[in-house]
Amino acid sequence: MKYIVLLGDGMADEPVAELDSRTPLQAAHTPRMDALAGVAELGLVETIPAGMHPGSDVANLSVFGYDPATCYSGRSPLEAASMGVELAPEDVAFRLNLVHLQAHYGKLYMADFSAGHISTDEARELIETLQAELGDEEFRFTTGVSYRHLLVWKGGKDQLSFTPPHDITHQGIEEHLPKGEGADRLMALMNASQLILHNHPVNERRVRLGLTSANSIWLWGHGRAPKMETMQEKFGVSGAVISAVDLINGIGIYAGLDVIKVPGATGYIDTNYRGKAEAALEALKTRDFVYLHVEAPDEAAHAGNLDDKVRAIESFDELVVGTVLDGLPAFGDYRVLILPDHPTPVARMTHTSDPVPYLLFDSAGAFPPRRPAKGYSEEAAAESGILLPEGHRLMERFISRSLV
Repeated sequence: MKYIVLLGDGMADEPVAELDSRTPLQAAHTPRMDALAGVAELGLVETIPAGMHPGSDVANLSVFGYDPATCYSGRSPLEAASMGVELAPEDVAFRLNLVHLQAHYGKLYMADFSAGHISTDEARELIETLQAELGDEEFRFTTGVSYRHLLVWKGGKDQLSFTPPHDITHQGIEEHLPKGEGADRLMALMNASQLILHNHPVNERRVRLGLTSANSIWLWGHGRAPKMETMQEKFGVSGAVISAVDLINGIGIYAGLDVIKVPGATGYIDTNYRGKAEAALEALKTRDFVYLHVEAPDEAAHAGNLDDKVRAIESFDELVVGTVLDGLPAFGDYRVLILPDHPTPVARMTHTSDPVPYLLFDSAGAFPPRRPAKGYSEEAAAESGILLPEGHRLMERFISRSLV
C-alpha cells in the first residue's frame, strides 16, 4: 500500500462577494479534486486544538498525526531542523522574517511581511551581514528560504509573546512588538537590524529596480527543541516530505522522513507544481508514504490577492493532483488524502481555526462517499455530515482506517 498526502496550504476560505458569494475552492476550476470527491470520503476536520493559535505549525503537526497539545514547543525549532541547526536544551529558536516597515505620521507599519518575496540569494547576503555585525556566541543568524530565516538565542528566554508579521499587514507595529522577559534584548536586535539593512547594497539594488526593500527583521514563533516519535514508530510507515517551506521539512525530519528538494520549488505562486508531483511519484518507488505540501494558496491569501489564490488552487489541482493521480495506478493499491492545513481567508489575510475539508480516497474502495458530493469544497464537506474533532487522528484513519 502506498500513501500520499497532498496539502494545499491555506486553500480553505470564506464566501467572497467578488466570486458571487462562493469560496475560492468553489470558484476555481478543479476537475480532478471534484471528480475524486464523488468516489471518496469527504468531510471536515479540526486541525487546530481549542485554545491554540491557528498557525501552519500547529495545523501541519495535526495533519502529520501528532497532537500539538502534547508535542508542540514552537514553530522555529521545527524550521531549525530543516536548516540543519541542532538545538541544545538551553537554546531558544526564533523565526526571523525579513520584512518591509513603512513610516507614516511618526508610526511604523508592517507594509510587507515578506519584503517583496525577496529571493533566497539576496536574503543570504543580508543574513550573513547581520551575523557578521550582530551575531556572537549568544545570538546566531542562519539563512533559510526567501524571507524566512532563523535566530538562535543560546541560553535564551522563552516566556515571551509575539505576533506573526503576516497577521498585522498594513497595521502599526507598536502594539505587536515582543513582550515578556528578554524582550528588550530582542528589540535591540530588531532596531539594530534596521540601521544595518537600510543602506545595504542588496536593498539599494532592489530599490533601484523598483522592488520592496528588506529594511528590518521581525522575530516570532519561538521555542525549544520538541520530542516526537517518528512516523515509523507511530504508524509503521517510512517516507518522505516535499515542501519549499522549512517548517514542513522540519516536521518531516522530526517525524523521521526524508526531505526531498525539488528545483524550482519556491513556496509561492510560481512554484514547480509538476516537479513536486513527479518527485513524489519517484519517492513512492522506494517508500510507503509521501507528504507533499504546496504553500502557494496561503501566500496569495496573506497578500490579499484573490486572483492568485484561485490560480494557485487550479494549478494545485491540475499539476499536483492530476499528475499524482495519473501516476499512482502503477503502484497497485494506494490511498490519497487531500486537504488544506487551515483556512486563510483572502479578506482577512490571516489564518482562522475553522475546520477544513478533507478528501480520503482508497483505490480499493475502503473510503466510500457517505453521501453524494457536489465537488470538493468547504460547503460540500460540511454537507457530508462528517466532522473529525481531533485533527491529529485523521492520519490514523488514513493509514489504518480507524475511527469508522
